[in-house]
Amino acid sequence: MDPAHVQGGCGQGSGLSDRLNILITEGEDRLRMVLADHLGRQGYGCAQAARLASMRELLASHAFDLIVLDLMMPGEDSLAALRDLQQVGAPPVIALSAGGADVDGIIALEIGAEDFMQKPLNPRELVARIRTVLRRCERQGPSARVRRFLDAERELYRFAGWILDATTRTLFDPNGLIVSLSDGEFRMLHTFVQRPHRVLSRNQLLDFALGVNREHFDRAVDVQISRLRRKLSGRVGSLELIRTVRNEGYIFTPEVTR
Repeated sequence: MDPAHVQGGCGQGSGLSDRLNILITEGEDRLRMVLADHLGRQGYGCAQAARLASMRELLASHAFDLIVLDLMMPGEDSLAALRDLQQVGAPPVIALSAGGADVDGIIALEIGAEDFMQKPLNPRELVARIRTVLRRCERQGPSARVRRFLDAERELYRFAGWILDATTRTLFDPNGLIVSLSDGEFRMLHTFVQRPHRVLSRNQLLDFALGVNREHFDRAVDVQISRLRRKLSGRVGSLELIRTVRNEGYIFTPEVTR
């Protein structure tokens, strides 16, 4: 019997409608189930197909964000199926093949697969490659669901039109341009966006942001804040994002959302 079914992460959740969805087309039953279980534990929605016909049925009835395709499906032409997928604008494909079958992998990449892995494979490596492929596709114009999922993996803070990506330590101005930050400037801003509308003393900022000896680096706070103010005010005009509270410290004034 050909198993073709949909499952949520780890057998839980609400299935494919509200998560990033992966279609695993793999002829080896045990490997297919191991991959589906591991992807489910990483928060993905999974569907499994043991034959190409089942893959086509699932593609016709569900929305997927990526396909994992075994190139060595027993008695079937996976490369022809991959070619058909490319012609109809299917989701990105990561192709799998047995060790030593480099030629099939090269052909798959030439046809249009986004990546290729040889068996035996490490499920953790597959997850890493899935994320890499989805991020690459994101730059080409992702679906809203893919963008939401990828954003959820990153530590993003939004304030006054700005975005601080704490995962990559990148600051974007309201026009989408990257503003360079030193390590100290990033740590200071990261501390502020985590604690908006709260007066922070120099000692607290030293502890939270710089992690240095208070006796010798008290003025380091003022230096970092002065630099941050110059970088932020240059694009925001008169809006004061970091306000001095006399004899108390500093306060980050804008609303911050994640």
